[in-house]
Amino acid sequence: MQCKATPRGSGRAFAGARLACEVFLLPPRMRRATIPAMPSEPYSETIRVPAAVRFPIELKPPEGFRPEDPASWPRIDGRLEWVGGRLLYMPPCGVVQQGVSVSAVGILDRWLDEHPEFFVGGNEAGMILGKDVRGAEAAVWRRDAVDPRTTGYVRVPPILVIEVAGREEGETELWKRARWYLGHGVAAVWLALPKTLEVVVVTAAGETRHATGDRLPPHPALPGLEPPVEGFFRQLG
Repeated sequence: MQCKATPRGSGRAFAGARLACEVFLLPPRMRRATIPAMPSEPYSETIRVPAAVRFPIELKPPEGFRPEDPASWPRIDGRLEWVGGRLLYMPPCGVVQQGVSVSAVGILDRWLDEHPEFFVGGNEAGMILGKDVRGAEAAVWRRDAVDPRTTGYVRVPPILVIEVAGREEGETELWKRARWYLGHGVAAVWLALPKTLEVVVVTAAGETRHATGDRLPPHPALPGLEPPVEGFFRQLG
């Protein structure tokens, strides 16, 4: 999943890249830990959450919220997605996840130099697939499928999605995301696992697991993209 800074450029926003605070939907009479309000909070109050809460947390959509309109998303310190009619919140990612995410995007960016017919998205790459809005660590589309001038979300499935495990989402949670992506037309998903220094490649044909010293298998739709596994974890050594 994915926390990034707000993208440069006026009005642009990707799922989960806005700053401020939000109201959490929680059962009553639970032990609570305060999340401080931010300067531009869209609500008049914040509500405490348990210290050991499991993420993602469902948030109440603000007035005027429209999933397809990035400008209507709440400004919050963390990551947001709209899945199954629910606005889901994840806190900012930790240093390990940040480092691996940057390396993953860097791998794609260097490959893009030789393959300008593709478009690489990062920084919570926002996409609308079906009725849901999700943000990936990184994703690859054919350039002719993407309008880079738009401030909205991409509405066609990418060929490749990369997700990185973190504090709140381990391998089990990423597997659920991978199945969701495949069910919405994504051809391949790479799951980077910092704890084991492995990358799992998931396609409709199954999954393969790759360790340091291996190269990821090429996909026929992405010529020349077969990076070494250690490239994802170069900042962790």
